[in-house]
Amino acid sequence: MISQHLPYNDRINDRNAKNAKNAKNDSQYARAHHELDGHFIPDASVPLHTELYKQIDQLEAIDMDELVKLLADVDDNDETSSKPVSLADFFEGLAQLATMGVVEITEIVEAIHREVILRPLGRFNDKNVNNWQRGFTGRIYGTIRHVMLMVGNNLASVLRIYKNFIVQKSAQPLPDSLKKLVNVLNGVMGDHLVNNQNTLAIPMMLYTQDGKPQNEALSGRIAILCHGLCMSHLSWQAQENNDLGAAIHSSQPDTTVLYLDYNTGRRISRSGRKFSQLLQELVDNNPNISQIDLVGHSMGGLVSRSALFYGEQDRLDWIKRVGNLITLGSPHHGAVLERIGNYVQDIIAKLPFAGSLAKLGDMRSAGIIDLRHGSIRDADWKALEGRSVLPQDFRHPARLPSGIKTYFVASALLETHYDSKVTDLLGDSLVSVASALGEDDAEHALFVPDGHKAIFYGVNHMNLIHSRRVREQVVEWLVDNGRSDYAGRPRIHSYPRSLDVAV
Repeated sequence: MISQHLPYNDRINDRNAKNAKNAKNDSQYARAHHELDGHFIPDASVPLHTELYKQIDQLEAIDMDELVKLLADVDDNDETSSKPVSLADFFEGLAQLATMGVVEITEIVEAIHREVILRPLGRFNDKNVNNWQRGFTGRIYGTIRHVMLMVGNNLASVLRIYKNFIVQKSAQPLPDSLKKLVNVLNGVMGDHLVNNQNTLAIPMMLYTQDGKPQNEALSGRIAILCHGLCMSHLSWQAQENNDLGAAIHSSQPDTTVLYLDYNTGRRISRSGRKFSQLLQELVDNNPNISQIDLVGHSMGGLVSRSALFYGEQDRLDWIKRVGNLITLGSPHHGAVLERIGNYVQDIIAKLPFAGSLAKLGDMRSAGIIDLRHGSIRDADWKALEGRSVLPQDFRHPARLPSGIKTYFVASALLETHYDSKVTDLLGDSLVSVASALGEDDAEHALFVPDGHKAIFYGVNHMNLIHSRRVREQVVEWLVDNGRSDYAGRPRIHSYPRSLDVAV
């Protein structure tokens, strides 16, 4: 067995020696057998346990410390920072992002070039594609990528040094306009930012109503608003007099309203686990918190559900304090737009000379891919190669925790009744009505009473967080706090007051 006290290079040399010995034993073992009537009979001069020793030597050659470290690096690849993105971080991350963009485009151009050259010759196969990299043209593309990475990394290093040693004491926060831009970038390519340790990657944090990071003592009841894809904690306050958080605080002055900010390009299940840990830390640091209400818009509702799933699975204390879960237009069973995008990408991948363009679809974030079927569990993607999710019928169910009052809000662009198939399918232009209400024929259906479901007609997906009718309904549910028997009531249908709607 390789000694763990030897230096790393010595352990490698020892391992190589053992591998050479194993190869020699393999040769001796093969010669020591002869075939008789289709069966291999071992020679008596060679021990029967030679093969067993060979397998044991291979197992012993594994450096377990290195393996554990590798697995830890994969699992702990979390946010690059625990502080908000500053102005210096923005320019540093932008420099690296520009470089990575050139590299990605270079790879797509190379893929198209390779296909155009090889396909007409009938040589577009795995063998020739692998040989391409060793050829003259492949080396030129490789040189371009290498030079761009070197330039980008050096530029980012210079900006990092400038940030750490010159502007460290006077770090300027991002203006709101740039903050929104950074959140859009995170939604589109947030997992790429994390994997490349880009300073533009947004850490998960809680903010107060005045836009500052939450660090004060809390007690009593709190409500946490979770934004959707490519949005930020500022999105809830984008329009004056339409602030849901302000309406909640006005109706319940003793309730503290907080806003979650997170990287929407990451896997939803990773964000859910992180949110669960954040809430546990919040409760540990503020034991006087009596109740937690979660309100999630779009992806924010899925992240909240994922946090509840893992909080219950890990038997964390914070989940016992959750009173209400309200989701606004969340694609519990997937978003139509992402399914269409994936379908188009598959078609392009099968077209001659255009298949390489499908790589453009692979650049979208893992968070967007998870929206295809509303995947909120690690099991829906961890066992797969590449950046994909299990098909809809094979994803793992994630039922709602018991004891928590759950309310689902859906919206529809058309001012016609839900029974219309066109209204149901079109939904709010991004999410169908059935998906937003958690309705499904299979085991994935979320069993929420009809009285806990509301459909708002004439409201699009983005306006769910600013609609007066939606705001009034959410406030009503939170003020009631489970005292009324909504479960015995019919489903809520809300129509624009200024329109004559046919029901």
